[in-house]
Amino acid sequence: MIFTELKAKEFVEVLASKAPVPGGGGASALVGAIGMALGNMVGSLTTGKKKYADVQGDITELMGRAERIQGELLDLVQADAEAFEPLSRAYGLPKETEEERARKAEVMERCLEDACSVPMQIMEKCCEAIDVTEDFAEKGTKIAISDAGVSAMMLRAALGGASLNVFINTKSMKNRERAAELNARAEEMIRVYTQKADRISEMVLQQFRKEA
Repeated sequence: MIFTELKAKEFVEVLASKAPVPGGGGASALVGAIGMALGNMVGSLTTGKKKYADVQGDITELMGRAERIQGELLDLVQADAEAFEPLSRAYGLPKETEEERARKAEVMERCLEDACSVPMQIMEKCCEAIDVTEDFAEKGTKIAISDAGVSAMMLRAALGGASLNVFINTKSMKNRERAAELNARAEEMIRVYTQKADRISEMVLQQFRKEA
């Protein structure tokens, strides 16, 4: 099943079911893609406006980056499902004998690493998207400034959501050095980009407070 080809209602119904995929990682990637699309909408509404003629080149470049990130995040919805399914099967491997326990531990470690990989990519793409949204908020048309703010909020949520899917898997890894490395990378992205997304949202809110 290609989850991004489902209708929105169908996707939500599958997400709400007991099916192992899609889960939090795929949902985070989709939220991130929607957040980036909202940022891109600011660019679309700015293009061709005489008032913003001096930033048209910047806006065009930002829209190209946004379209790429949107597509990559949508691809990661499916990739997350494909990475998690082997892990869900690995949990069910037999562990009656010493040999079976050793085999399960080996498979689990490999699957946990793979299951961390996609949420980490989702986080990286959300960070890129927040950078792009910041520029859209600063340079784009003010009639769509609220959309830039919503974009930042959605990307912040997607970033945090994906991080939980990293942390739940690193918690089970036997290789604690590798787990600590992955956790540190995720925590640094959260530290830097949660603050940046909050600054964008606050900047947008300040625009409305000035007008009130």
